[in-house]
Amino acid sequence: MPRFPVYLFDVDGTLVYSAGDICGAIQDVLKACGRCDVEQAFLERYIGRHLIDLFLDLGFERGKIDQMIADYRQIYLAREHSSTSVIPGVPEMLAGLGGRKSTATTKGSVTTRAVLERFGLVQFFDHVQGTDGFPAKPEPDVLLKSIEVFGVKPSDCLLIGDAPADMEAGRRAGVATCGVRYGYGDLNEMAKFAPDYWIDDPRELI
Repeated sequence: MPRFPVYLFDVDGTLVYSAGDICGAIQDVLKACGRCDVEQAFLERYIGRHLIDLFLDLGFERGKIDQMIADYRQIYLAREHSSTSVIPGVPEMLAGLGGRKSTATTKGSVTTRAVLERFGLVQFFDHVQGTDGFPAKPEPDVLLKSIEVFGVKPSDCLLIGDAPADMEAGRRAGVATCGVRYGYGDLNEMAKFAPDYWIDDPRELI
């Protein structure tokens, strides 16, 4: 794999295993709304997508969803990432990769920085970019924000992610893409966007 001047990283399922905290917080929100029947396996399919998509698919009215998302964010942070862990090989990969690095995640920037700080990863990043008041992946906005901050061309960047939304966003942003096989995403759906590279271990990026 060639070296790139800039690397853009998804977070959940790419840098950390966080399904326990994400899905647990969602289930708490759903239980408060009378839904106790949604299993974690179902919720994991939505990791990397905006919560609006999940709540709409579950039949909630759009007018209620903003408050549900606000409740989720409060509950998620209150869990203090107790069920989250760094994916093996990620610290070594980030330390040895070179180039400039940013995140490109559906999480907000504040939450993203909190996760990176909690697990000692923030030191490896030149910029932390989350989805702040603009459309989430598969829209390319979160990638384009980092590209703008770094003042580089899309062709200078490699996006690393574990979900179809990552691969689609990368294609729409004009960056090279690398799909990870160890995350939460559907590999067949990811393959439809023809990632430029695939990895089974984070250290393969080095």
